[in-house]
Amino acid sequence: MGKRTIERKNAIRSSIGRIFFYALAVLVQWALIVLLVTYFGNRYPIIAAVVRGAAVFFALYVNSRDNVSTMKMVWIIVLLVFPIFGLILYFTFRFNRSKRLMQKKLITVDEDIFPLLDKTGKVNREDLDIPELDRSNIKYLNDTCRFPTYRDTKLKYFGNQNDCYDAMLEDIAKAHDYIYMEYHAIEDRESFARLHEILIDRAKAGVDVRILYDDIGSYVFISKSFIDMLQTEGIKCNVFNTAIPFFTAFVNNRDHRKITVVDGKVAYTGGFNIADEYFNITSPYGRWKDNGIRLEGPSVMSLEAQFIEMWNFADLRYKRDGKMEFTPRIHKFEPCDSIVTPYADSPIDEEPVGENVYINIINRSTEYCWFMTPYLVLSDEMKRVLINARKRGVDVRIITPGIPDKRTIYALTRSYYYPLCQEGIKIYEYTPGFLHSKLCLSDDHSAVVGTINLDFRSFYHHFENAVYILDDDCFDDIKKDFYDTFEQSDEVTEQYAAEPNFFKGLAKSILRLIAPIA
Repeated sequence: MGKRTIERKNAIRSSIGRIFFYALAVLVQWALIVLLVTYFGNRYPIIAAVVRGAAVFFALYVNSRDNVSTMKMVWIIVLLVFPIFGLILYFTFRFNRSKRLMQKKLITVDEDIFPLLDKTGKVNREDLDIPELDRSNIKYLNDTCRFPTYRDTKLKYFGNQNDCYDAMLEDIAKAHDYIYMEYHAIEDRESFARLHEILIDRAKAGVDVRILYDDIGSYVFISKSFIDMLQTEGIKCNVFNTAIPFFTAFVNNRDHRKITVVDGKVAYTGGFNIADEYFNITSPYGRWKDNGIRLEGPSVMSLEAQFIEMWNFADLRYKRDGKMEFTPRIHKFEPCDSIVTPYADSPIDEEPVGENVYINIINRSTEYCWFMTPYLVLSDEMKRVLINARKRGVDVRIITPGIPDKRTIYALTRSYYYPLCQEGIKIYEYTPGFLHSKLCLSDDHSAVVGTINLDFRSFYHHFENAVYILDDDCFDDIKKDFYDTFEQSDEVTEQYAAEPNFFKGLAKSILRLIAPIA
């Protein structure tokens, strides 16, 4: 057994130990608080009364402030039924000083970056020959979310993650100025080794190479020594939202984005992380199905801005060179008719961009609206627009995995089939294994490719990114990917259209109750 293999096994073993210790430490922390408050509440009734009063107050506060009906209901129930535990959860995940400080920091970071996007070759939406409904969605992304729309971006869609990764590595090997990579999970094994070799070569050539990864997302894949290794090789590395037991109230908000930018000319995004299971080097969940997209053109600057936003927003303790500056670069590209809006979503700005874009697409669909998603955990708002689209005669289809990566989440996903199937929405399960693609296509006219699942974590808890596309040649490849995946999937619509029995329905109801705040 080689030294490298031993180091990798030790890193994985160390990481598993870290995540176990972290989870245990958080649970112990919560248990101690519950026991202390219960003990003193029993001895001093005034304390118990204050806790109950605080729980009622925050339940009323949630009712007046939260805009998502499902999430609102869950918080109210938890606060009123389990006041001590409910207050702990609420102060940890929703009403905490750490999150407010992060929000201020993000605003400061964004003010240094996003106003400069106006200088990156964006187009005036009024000059676009598109229907009014599409113009309104672009208006939302432009004005409310500050993400510009671009022409002249050449797109290449990949329905196979391995093909996308090969093309990405080829572009990275040609880098002259900089390589920026941001991924939720990176595993220091075979898939990363291919990339690692190229990054070392480019760093030696003077290219500015930077990697940003999420601490929790990579917890079981790499250890802290990974950063030191990259730094010694001339590769800058940054970690997003380091998990520190007893101190990190912001822990539930993870960087789920997947972005690669090369020289400001070419960019990639999609569903896959840099880990062996994503490329079927290992197959713990059957055959892994994922996707990606290549962008070449002015819209790449928007993805670069999103990377710099998260790099500067990440934990400063792991930065070696200070704040990154965003410098828009105007390159010459061949004209083309694409209409592209790269966008991102943040869980701390109270604007559910990812969900709103999907809702806008569903509402404008007249013929069909198809989705691929690994997880299906819907808000009442999303469920209603999907059902309303079907009632308008729209062909609504959703493809989910046939083999789960997380059994509880898989059960939760299936619990949402019944209300959709009984209204005629078609549900398919990808039988060869785990489907991880995040994809939407509507009416041969609009599409979304990126990292955003149809679930609460993507819509409300994670940092995400995607590309909104109108009328592009890549739609033929996207539609082919859907047809190919339909052929490899079982339609389970009829099976789940029947109402579940009482006990199964009750179990699914409990799962759905927990989902919005998990």
